Amino acid sequence: MKRTAAIAVGGALCTAIAFGPARMGYGLFLPKFRDVFSLSTSHAGLIASSAFAAFFIALLVSAHLVVRHGSRVPVVVGSLAAAIGMALVAGTQDSLIFAIGIVLASTSAGLCWSPFNDAVGRAVVETWHGRVLSIVSTGTTFGIAGAGVLGLAVAILDWDWRAIWFGFSGLALLCALYNLMVLRQLPKATASSFDLEKLKRLVNKAIRPVYWIAVSFGITNGLYLSFAADQIDSAGGLAGLQADGAGAILFIAFGVGGIVGLWTADVERRVGLRRLVQGVFLCSAVSLLLIAFGANFWAGVIVSAALQGLCLMSLSAIFSFVSQRLYPDISSISFTAVLTVYALGNVAGPALAGYLASASSLMMVFTGAAVLSLVTGVLFRARHT
Repeated sequence: MKRTAAIAVGGALCTAIAFGPARMGYGLFLPKFRDVFSLSTSHAGLIASSAFAAFFIALLVSAHLVVRHGSRVPVVVGSLAAAIGMALVAGTQDSLIFAIGIVLASTSAGLCWSPFNDAVGRAVVETWHGRVLSIVSTGTTFGIAGAGVLGLAVAILDWDWRAIWFGFSGLALLCALYNLMVLRQLPKATASSFDLEKLKRLVNKAIRPVYWIAVSFGITNGLYLSFAADQIDSAGGLAGLQADGAGAILFIAFGVGGIVGLWTADVERRVGLRRLVQGVFLCSAVSLLLIAFGANFWAGVIVSAALQGLCLMSLSAIFSFVSQRLYPDISSISFTAVLTVYALGNVAGPALAGYLASASSLMMVFTGAAVLSLVTGVLFRARHT
């Protein structure tokens, strides 16, 4: 039980930092970054795209490192990447070094998360797999909510953002040291290659429904995180709140709502995978409709963001424990495959949404995304999975 608790804490801390300030911090603090580093819209977009690409590449690197060296190496490397990247952001006045820091920090999310499937599979009893992996996944929500609170303090109270980012860097370093100790106790992984037979297993009918829901939610969640704040602004903003505070409110509500993800495995045992996934995508549709038509109301924005956070954390846990269940011998590799499909949706969603919004409106884009979520939930079948 001590080892189980230590791995759960280490994983939650890792995902909190990697998916909180290291990956989401750029968008959250972008208004301040624009002023400090004189970023144009095109430059800001290029950095964001580079960060998405870095996350995608890091997922593939992480899979290779797990196969060759076990889970400890990618986790520690990812945590150090977050620490160094965020320290570069906090300590520079140069826009190029700033961009390098953002991209380097973004790799941590791809490196750190999936290796915990391998660690849990080798060191935790099977009955606890779902619970521990849910805790690891839901660490993200605390990182996002905490970063949102600090982002709001910067926007409203004019706190020093550089001191906050140095603090983020210090936490990432502590995370690297903690997991260096905890994951050292795991049995050593035997070196192996990722051959064609293993690749074939990752495209069989058991995992295909998970790929479909991953790419669908990747599209809708990517456009939500990219354009929800813009939709609030185009709707007239929130009463009594300055414009650059809306993003922070979104992230805080997003993180708090995601806490529900802690109980994903328990809910799945009670209602089954199909009903759980359908419920999640119904919540996604409601979240998208609320931001489409209620973006100028506090209640609409807060409920929308909380539901979106619930969806992300619940699906993250589902992706994790289903990968463990289907492929216990290569669970980290299979989880990386699912995350890669999700990341592709993240890349495609904002690009497609930007094109469609220029032809119609963000309201129509979010409405269309809600329809996609509803259709995904209705069509999901868990028979093979």
